Amino acid sequence: DLVESGGGLVEAGGSLRLSCQASGYSSSNYVMSWHRRVPGKERELLARITRLGSRTEYADSVQGRFTISRDNDKNTVYLQMNSLRPEDTAVYYCAATLWTLEVLPVTQRYEYWGQGTQVTISS
Repeated sequence: DLVESGGGLVEAGGSLRLSCQASGYSSSNYVMSWHRRVPGKERELLARITRLGSRTEYADSVQGRFTISRDNDKNTVYLQMNSLRPEDTAVYYCAATLWTLEVLPVTQRYEYWGQGTQVTISS
């Protein structure tokens, strides 16, 4: 299971840190990723991180504002979100892809998804 937390309501320009804790397996064997979905729109991949955290990748929409990180001792991945904008309002999900190489895969299949946490940014 993956359980997200840390969502909420903040003003534009503010910050939030989302957490995603894995249980029942060791997330250190997984590429972890953060996604978001706005009603009526496609799910958007925001960021992903290799199993040991040496490589990360971001969508253009969040590059320079969001940072993905992980603590394998805590089986947890984080998404630090700064300079938030009203258009960042969405439900945010984490996902896990079994991938033991320390490179990001070209394509991914997601073995686990979290239930999502709502992030709302007021203008």
